[in-house]
Amino acid sequence: MAFEFTDGNFDTEALQKDKVVMVDFWAAWCGPCRMIAPAVEELSHEFEGRAVVGKMDVDTNANIPTMFGIRSIPTILFFKNGEMVDKHVGVASAQALREKLESLI
Repeated sequence: MAFEFTDGNFDTEALQKDKVVMVDFWAAWCGPCRMIAPAVEELSHEFEGRAVVGKMDVDTNANIPTMFGIRSIPTILFFKNGEMVDKHVGVASAQALREKLESLI
């Protein structure tokens, strides 16, 4: 299962990791978010041990999405060594996300 990021664990689980981290900002009511959910889940298994792939529900976590200026969902942020290195807004294919992760690893 994709890792569940929260306002409380984001610093230690995303910013302090020595792996590439992909965070999908989503909400249950968001149709496009539900469309990419299977791809995020698939990638979380595929990259297990090599990268952290997870999700953050913007309805239950407001601080981190606000900190990164998330205004549209789905928004996917990529982090490396604690720094945001890439951003994708909107629906993305599993292949496009896979290629991004591979390029960052």
